[in-house]
Amino acid sequence: MVDRTLFIEAMRHVAQSVTVVTTIGENGATGATVSAFSSLSADPPSVLVCLRSDSRIGLAVAGNRVFCVNVLPEGAAALAERFSGRFDVEQPDRFGAIDHVEGPTGPLLSGATAFECTLDKIITHGSHDICIGNVTKVTKRGTSPLAYMDGGFKVVRPEAKPEE
Repeated sequence: MVDRTLFIEAMRHVAQSVTVVTTIGENGATGATVSAFSSLSADPPSVLVCLRSDSRIGLAVAGNRVFCVNVLPEGAAALAERFSGRFDVEQPDRFGAIDHVEGPTGPLLSGATAFECTLDKIITHGSHDICIGNVTKVTKRGTSPLAYMDGGFKVVRPEAKPEE
């Protein structure tokens, strides 16, 4: 096995889209900023998110069996910070005073591209659960996504095409 510190340092150089996973159920809505999100298959349309098994969002998704992945647009770093838990003492209601719409799988955040999912399967690996969701609805926005790399938020821009 590779050294944990080396692994973490190397992963800092991998750009990730910034997502907020939300869910709703008997105990209301909850959400958290999540970095591990990926398309899994187009047949059937499915995605995966990795959630810490013992976290509030991990336990809620496992119990509710639904979740919504909100891919944040550029300029939404404050929203990512809000759902990271960093300000829970000052602002315990993560959804308070933010623009969102309640959906059947969890709140959809304003400006985000949203993938509404039903939970198909959970695979536990180490400290995290790989949650596989079948996508039931997509809300597509035309904005560039917010990215995270090397400890900070980044803006994604297309590379200029070489002249022919």
